[in-house]
Amino acid sequence: MSNIKVLQLRSAGVSLLLDCSGPALPSVLHWGADLGELSDTALVDFRRGAGAIQVGNGLDENQPVALIPEYSSGWFGLPGLNGHRDGQDFSASFQLTEVAQTGNTVQVTAADPQAGLSLALVVELTDSGLVRAKAELTNTGGSPYTVDGLVLALPVPTEATELLDLTGRHIGERHPQRSAFTQGLHLRDNRRGRTGADATLLLFAGTPGFDFGTGEIWGVHTAWSGNHRSYAERGMSGFAVIGGGELLLPGEGRLEAGGSYSTPWIYGTYGVGLDQLSTRFHAYLRARPSHPTTDRPVVLNTWEAVYFDLDLDKLKALADAAAEVGAERFVLDDGWFRGRRDDHAGLGDWYVDEGIWPKGLHPLVDHVTGLGLQFGLWVEPEMVNPDSDLARQQPEWILATGNRMPLTARHQQGLNLGIQAAYDYLLERLDSLLSEYDISYLKWDHNRDFVDGGNQLTGTAGIHEQTLALYRLLDELKRRHPGLEIESCSSGGARVDLAVLERTDRVWGSDSNDALERQKIQRYTQLLLPPELIGCHVGPPKAHTTGRTQSLAFRAATALFGHFGIEWDISKASPEERAELAGWVALHKELRPLLHTGRVVRADRGSDDFLLHGVVAQDGSRAVYSAVQLAQSITSDVGRVRLPGLTKDRVYRVRKLVTPGAEPRHSAAWWSDGVELNGAALAAAGVQVPAQWPESAVLLEVLAID
Repeated sequence: MSNIKVLQLRSAGVSLLLDCSGPALPSVLHWGADLGELSDTALVDFRRGAGAIQVGNGLDENQPVALIPEYSSGWFGLPGLNGHRDGQDFSASFQLTEVAQTGNTVQVTAADPQAGLSLALVVELTDSGLVRAKAELTNTGGSPYTVDGLVLALPVPTEATELLDLTGRHIGERHPQRSAFTQGLHLRDNRRGRTGADATLLLFAGTPGFDFGTGEIWGVHTAWSGNHRSYAERGMSGFAVIGGGELLLPGEGRLEAGGSYSTPWIYGTYGVGLDQLSTRFHAYLRARPSHPTTDRPVVLNTWEAVYFDLDLDKLKALADAAAEVGAERFVLDDGWFRGRRDDHAGLGDWYVDEGIWPKGLHPLVDHVTGLGLQFGLWVEPEMVNPDSDLARQQPEWILATGNRMPLTARHQQGLNLGIQAAYDYLLERLDSLLSEYDISYLKWDHNRDFVDGGNQLTGTAGIHEQTLALYRLLDELKRRHPGLEIESCSSGGARVDLAVLERTDRVWGSDSNDALERQKIQRYTQLLLPPELIGCHVGPPKAHTTGRTQSLAFRAATALFGHFGIEWDISKASPEERAELAGWVALHKELRPLLHTGRVVRADRGSDDFLLHGVVAQDGSRAVYSAVQLAQSITSDVGRVRLPGLTKDRVYRVRKLVTPGAEPRHSAAWWSDGVELNGAALAAAGVQVPAQWPESAVLLEVLAID
C-alpha cells in the first residue's frame, strides 16, 4: 500500500489521526485535542510535519511506533506481539492488506506470510471521545504458534512527563500514586486471576502537576477481568506510549493451525483535568444499551447485620425495618446453602440448606417481596471449599497445577469453569435457583486470588479460559432470566473493569464500609465508573474493618454519592436512628436523578485533611457538593472552597442542604440565608464552608436562579 492514507476521527473535542499509508501497521499521528476538520492535503502535510528525524547512530530510516509496536520496525521497548513458532518466527513484520473506515471506526487487516500470521485490528473513537482498540491474531501457518503476549499501545507527547496510577489492598482499594515518566518501562502486571485490589484501574500520563481540573492528561484502561498488564514506556528514540493487554500464563496463547487469539479492549481517554477524562468513561457507560435505566434501588444487605446467623424471624424483622426506612431491595448474603455455618465449608454446594430452611427460601422471599422489596441473593460460584460435597466428589474441578493443591485462601480454592462439566454444574444450579425463587439480583462474589491456576485435566494454565467461561456464564444467566441484575463483588472491589461491567450492573466498591476509607475509595473508583454503578452502603456505627466509630450523618453522606445501601442491623437500631436513616434514604431518592446522571466533579486542596466532590446536572442547572472534613485541619478553618463544573455566566443560589442529624461545628456567615453568585465566581473564588469536626461532611445545594 503505497498511497498516503491518513484517517481522521473526531468526537467530543478529541481528534485521532491514524497513519494507515502502509506498508507497516497503523500508527497514531495525533491523539488529543480536536484539530478541526482537516483536508486531504492538510492530512498529508500533518504526516510530513510529524515525521521522525534521524539521530546519530540510529536507524537509517526511523519508524513511528505502531499501535502494536514491532521489534522489526526498530522499537526496542516492550514488543506488541511477543511469540514464536517453536523458537522461530519470533519477530513479526506485518504488512497492511486492507483498511476500511466507517464513521469513527477503522478496521485494518495485515499479514506476515513468512511468519504465517494474520492480524485484524479495530480502532474506534466513541461518541464520548474515548479511543478503544482490540486485535485478533490468527495462525495461518501449518504448525502451532505460541502467543506469549499481545498488547496495544497509544502514543503520548513529550509534554507528558508525570504518571499517576492506582494501587491498594483488600479494604483499602484504589489509592493514587505518582511518579516521574522517565526513560524506561513502568509496568503494572497482575497475576491474581482477577482484576485485583491492587490493580491500577487507570494509568495516566500528563503534564507536570495535573489534577482533577487542570493539565493535559492521557489515560488507559485494560478491560479484562483476569491476568492483565498496563504500562507506560519512554524510549531513547523520544517516543512514549501507554498501553495494555492480557497477561498470558505460559502456554495459554498456544494457537494450533488456523487458531486465533483476541486481545481485550484497550480504552484510551484524553482531556484537561482528570474530571474530563472520567466524564468520557461515564458518558460511554451510560450510553450502553445494557446500562441500568431504572432508579437504582436502595439496598439492605444482610452481611454486617447478621453474618452467618441466619434465623428466619430475625431476617423477617430486618426486612420489616428495611421497608420502614425506605429500602427497595433486600439481599440475603452468605450462609444460606448446605453446610455453611462459617467460612470453612459449603462453597460449591449451591442447594438451599434444608436444616436452616425446611421450606426452602420461600418463607423469606415471600415475606420480602410481600413488603414491596426486591429479593437478592449472595453467591460465589467460582469458589469451592475443600470441605464441601462438590470438592469431595469432583476434586479434579479445582484450579490446580501438577499433583499438588494450591495454598488455600479464606479456606477455599478456585473452581475451574474452563472444565465444561464444572461450568454445566454451576449453570444448572444457578438457573434452578433463579427459576424457583423470585430473585431479581445476584451479589456475585469472588473472594480469593488464584495461585497455581491450572487445569488438572490437561496440566496447562487455566486463567484465560476461566475468565472467558465466567463471561459466558454471566451472559447465559442474563439471557435465560431477563431483568436479572448482577453485582460484581470480589473481596469488595477486586473485580472492577469494563469487561465485567459489560455483563454486570454494579460493583461493590470495597468490603470496608468505614466512611473515612470510603471517601477516598469512591473518589478514585469514580475515575472509571459513574456513581450509580458503585455500591456504597451505610455500615453500623462501629466499622467492623477498622474499629472506627462514626456518626450516622457522616456514614450516610458518604454513601449518598453512589448506589446507596445499608449494611447494618437496623432492627436493633433505636427509633431515633431509624428515623434519621429514613431521612437519608428519602434524601437519596430525591437526589438520585441528579446523582446518577450528572457530571462528577472534584477539587484538589493540596492536603489530606479536607476534600470536596460533587455532581453537576448535564445542563448545568443544578448541583450538589459535599465538603468533607477528613481530619483536624492545621488552621482553624479550611478557607473558601471552589465549586467546579458550573456554567460560568449563569447565576446560582448556593445554600446548605438540610441533612438529617448533620450540623457543622461552627457555621459560616451565609449558611442560614445562602448566597447568589455566578458560576465563574464560584469556580474561581468559591465560598467559605463551616468549620467541621473531623470525619464529617456538609452538603451544598446549588440551583441556577433562572
